[in-house]
Amino acid sequence: MAFKRSHNMAASPPDPVQLYRMLAETNSGPESLWYHQGTVLHEWFNNHCARSDVAIELPTGAGKTLVGGLIGEYRRRVFGERVAYLCPTRQLARQTADKLTEYGIPNVLLVGKVAEWNKADRAKYTSGSAVAVSVYSHVFNSNPALNDAQLLLLDDAHAAESAVAGPWSLEISRVNEQSAYFDVLSALTDAIDPLVQNQLNTHTSDSRYSNAVYLASPLGVADQATHLEQVLSAAVETGKITREGTYAFQFLRGHLDQCMVYLSEQRLLIRPLIPPTMAHTAFDNPDRRVYMSATLGAGGELERVFGRRKITRIPIPEGWQNQGTGRRLFCFPQQTSDLALSPEKVAPWVAKVVAEHNRAVILNPDSRTADNFTDTCLPTGAKVLKAEDVEDDLAEFTSESNAALVLNNRYDGIDLPDEDCRLVVLNGLPARGDLQERFLHSSLSASEVLQERIRARIMQGAGRASRNAKDFAAVLVLDDDLVSYVTRRDVQEGMHPEIHAELEFGYQNSTAVTSDDMLDNLRIFAEHGEEWREVDQDIVENRERYERIDTVGTDALQRAAPHEVAACDAIWQREWSLALNCIRKVLDGLRGGRASQRYAALWNYLASSIACRIAQQTGDSSFSDTAESFYAAARAAGRGTFWLSYLDTPTERKTTPAKPALDPLNEQAMNGVLDNADRLVKPTVFDTEVQRAREALLDTPHKPYENALVFLGKLAGAVPSEGDGNNDSAPDAIWIFGSALWVVWEAKSEAKPEGELGSDDVRQAGGHLRFIATKRGDTAPGDSPVLLVTPQEQFHPTARAVAEGHVYVVRPNQVIDLFDRLVRTWRSIRARDHKSLSLENIADLFSAEGVLPTQWLHWLCTIQLKQNRF
Repeated sequence: MAFKRSHNMAASPPDPVQLYRMLAETNSGPESLWYHQGTVLHEWFNNHCARSDVAIELPTGAGKTLVGGLIGEYRRRVFGERVAYLCPTRQLARQTADKLTEYGIPNVLLVGKVAEWNKADRAKYTSGSAVAVSVYSHVFNSNPALNDAQLLLLDDAHAAESAVAGPWSLEISRVNEQSAYFDVLSALTDAIDPLVQNQLNTHTSDSRYSNAVYLASPLGVADQATHLEQVLSAAVETGKITREGTYAFQFLRGHLDQCMVYLSEQRLLIRPLIPPTMAHTAFDNPDRRVYMSATLGAGGELERVFGRRKITRIPIPEGWQNQGTGRRLFCFPQQTSDLALSPEKVAPWVAKVVAEHNRAVILNPDSRTADNFTDTCLPTGAKVLKAEDVEDDLAEFTSESNAALVLNNRYDGIDLPDEDCRLVVLNGLPARGDLQERFLHSSLSASEVLQERIRARIMQGAGRASRNAKDFAAVLVLDDDLVSYVTRRDVQEGMHPEIHAELEFGYQNSTAVTSDDMLDNLRIFAEHGEEWREVDQDIVENRERYERIDTVGTDALQRAAPHEVAACDAIWQREWSLALNCIRKVLDGLRGGRASQRYAALWNYLASSIACRIAQQTGDSSFSDTAESFYAAARAAGRGTFWLSYLDTPTERKTTPAKPALDPLNEQAMNGVLDNADRLVKPTVFDTEVQRAREALLDTPHKPYENALVFLGKLAGAVPSEGDGNNDSAPDAIWIFGSALWVVWEAKSEAKPEGELGSDDVRQAGGHLRFIATKRGDTAPGDSPVLLVTPQEQFHPTARAVAEGHVYVVRPNQVIDLFDRLVRTWRSIRARDHKSLSLENIADLFSAEGVLPTQWLHWLCTIQLKQNRF
């Protein structure tokens, strides 16, 4: 008989856990769920089943695919829903489909060209007979093939930023003189600083300019939006824009005045700050979205990436907070005693390590970094493979005995367990995604808002070749920026405890050893025998001592995120007054005390631009005053960065308020001078303390020297200026100039000039700002520096490698010079009676000696320890 019977129709399970008990009777998967899988499923079913946006965090190896699959299969069976399970890559989609089949969950694989999809398989999905397994691009697309799902399961959600933003991201590369790049520059002349425009139109080999990312004036872009759209339409017609760019233009058409435009010498990017996914029906229409990740993080990163105002998180199950997957041996070759002194030997050493491991995966932030590694750090004859070579099948790589898989800005979506690969190379700080990310990180210096993204990339990248409990892989950490980042204590504390312990162990075993010692350690690790197991226990014991601690500012960024999404939604809908109200809530959230004020600077600037637009549209002059207020706040919060100065555009000049006569930092200091003067001007105090402090600054004993720095801060107008309180972890002196600037001092007065400044002192200094921020419950303003006073002439290369950008070396004679100038200024104040002087009068006296904070800040911050490399 050819007719099909209905006896195989399964009964509706009461919940996802019971569903697996039914499936396990006939499937080829595990006999039962792990306890933590059942815990997560019960939590979702009992408390979050009806929520529209829910996030689940499960570490690699914890059975995330089965949890997501059961949620989808439960909704499919009980409610007849169309379920789409999305993965970042085709290769991972195939793995997922195989896993779901093993678990007994009916599914169809829908990847590749839509025209080539099996129609019967597609019908199984649309009829609710099977779960569709596909990739993000089939939903986030100008013509989404999966546009009718009722439940979306979004796997590896932490890696989805580029896929989600892609449909609204129009990138134009400067390929040649005929590229649309120059057409867009011409169309936006009034929105670009003339000096920047000239720089972008000419090619330079100076990395200071070739790597810079600029923001076009949003007001100027809005003024030229119609013309810009015409230029882009013509570029599409003449083939000057890529296929991806053409698709993005379909999304951006009619919305260019609501977009950000980022410019660099190599390319430009037009996109909204946050993707307006609420306007994308294929993503917004489903009743439910479940986000799954091994590293969800905090700080609102998930909400910003997916453009959702609220995503409820199911916490990581008990017992998995510290437990990781596999073992990684982090190695920092540039920190070894010999390679630190001979950086030209690093590349040959890395090539030797790659050769010994047969296969290696190389993770780079961009193509230029990847090309340089390929040219210099690979063994002779190594086969070089790229992402497109293994998109469908990793065998092209895993079958080779001398191969390197070189990936650009790709830290997830490649699984290389066991003998597939035992070596991962993290080559560069993963903060160079699209131009918006580079602008936030480098130009705006708002690294806090990208912290979770960067950490997730590092953790996921390091784990590409350690995919199960017994798996292991060595991880080489290259590039000074990356070394400086991952050796920061606050960064390590924000990592999973397992990674934290591994990083600490790796760093300890990379310093004060030779590169030959490191090679021996790598061989012991590769053998993974008794000799390794003895030291592995050290990592396990340390892991149990650690607890993940969110970075300073995470709570404030999380509070601000829903309002950021709401503001961007309102901007997309041209609801300008609503957008302004939402931005006010964003800034209220960021004002919580521990958020990135430089990120707040951008939002203040956007608010100023929107207020200007409302004033132009309505004629209400009060909005011009509002714009002026927001612009002043942007300038104050962005102190120490230059992106606002590069917005001196023809359009901006018409609306930007004039700078105040007295800089806010100088004003704060002059108020501090008046506060301190009531005590210091007394003859019995001033002369005595000046003499004592100057003698201490000319000598070397550390305690008197530190006390003298505190007194110097009072002369400079700091309120308060205080010492370390006998806390060895605290800075030696802290000068607070309100919300305008903090100056933190670390003094090595007893060091010898012929000595060498080491990495431990520099690491300690780098953490001082965070120490004070935690102590004060506040965020260090703008360009707050840590000034490390030392007579040491030599800096060990490892000191530069771990240095953070805000650490500067100051010489003792510079301190004496500042002291003497300030004393002369104070004598002038005392001679004229400080109570009769205005702030401007006092500022004039300070300016005459060159000791306004804006003056001495520049000449004290001339020796930056960090090696400036992009």
